[in-house]
Amino acid sequence: MQASTPSAYLRGAGGTPFGRHEGRGALDLMADAAREALHSAQLERSRIDGVLCGYATTLPHLMLSTLFCERFALSPDYAHSMQLGGATGAAMLMAARELVRSGRCRNVLVVAGENRLSGQSRDSSIQTLAQVGDADFEVPNGASVPAYYALMASEYMQRTGVSSADLAEFAVLMRRHAITHPDAHLRTPITVQDVLASKAIASPLSLMDCCPISDGAMALVVSAEPGKHAAVQMRGAGQAHRHQHLTAMDDVMRCGASDAARAALAEAGMQVGDFDYLGIYDSFTITLVMLLEEIGFAPRAGAAARLRAGDFERGGALPLNTHGGLLSYGHCGVAGGMAHVVEAWRQMSGLAGERQLARPPQRAFIHADGGVMSSHVSLVLAREP
Repeated sequence: MQASTPSAYLRGAGGTPFGRHEGRGALDLMADAAREALHSAQLERSRIDGVLCGYATTLPHLMLSTLFCERFALSPDYAHSMQLGGATGAAMLMAARELVRSGRCRNVLVVAGENRLSGQSRDSSIQTLAQVGDADFEVPNGASVPAYYALMASEYMQRTGVSSADLAEFAVLMRRHAITHPDAHLRTPITVQDVLASKAIASPLSLMDCCPISDGAMALVVSAEPGKHAAVQMRGAGQAHRHQHLTAMDDVMRCGASDAARAALAEAGMQVGDFDYLGIYDSFTITLVMLLEEIGFAPRAGAAARLRAGDFERGGALPLNTHGGLLSYGHCGVAGGMAHVVEAWRQMSGLAGERQLARPPQRAFIHADGGVMSSHVSLVLAREP
């Protein structure tokens, strides 16, 4: 009889508040998050035999993973850094899962963070993000990430009938969720009218359609054994990379999210209708709508209708980003996407505090994308009895 593949579990998680952390560098923030993750996992540093580290635009070190290990007093048997834009966190967790399942490592620390708000100027931030564009055909025209997403949004909205008011509903929902999280960057209540009236950034996207830039860090421990809180198994994972640049995107209706999701669901032996929690990347409101619809959690042009029906609320059928997502919890690069997984783990472990769902989720679907809907990673989490 063939032996079954070993399981990999999310054993612990930790993070810092998102916002402004004057005087705290990327390594400082990462250490804070890692310390909390190890504490929740009940693991000593000596038991961490693998470290995966996300990139930091404020600390572009060639060997960031080992630099962090030196600072945090770790001596792993395996370490590397990864760069995949907003999909980096999910991709690192997928890689950590494979390291554990293969037997290469037993306890892998996955960590990322940076002082993106306080550690660089506005112009430097814009210049860094603009490099997502094609160096020959896009960057010379002066566009940055919001403009790329606005162009994509314009076509998607024209083809589907999705409106700016539909997008605004998601900004309001994320803010409503963030209000209950003490670590969220933005916690002031907003309305649809507030979103529609906010400063134009790149039509059809306004200021409140865009995530804020934050300082912060997140860390998770992927282990061969579950921790004391809950047995949250990483049951499925998938990736898809159909294009890198906006000018190479052949269809806004199929960016690659559905391909990554299909692979993760197939490995987990599950379907879209099997989940009771969602952690979906939301760098912009259009990002969230497009991903929900392409993956199949809502029909085309139907995501806002599900929201208005209450399905994505904390008490709804499919709670979505109960920490507030990138749109309100905040976005500090790689750790911003990791916050979706940290929140899912906390909800599944019954550790979400005031925002804890009445019944801890049993099955969570996570999706992250990097670039301009360029690189996609889906993860399936399941809580064992």
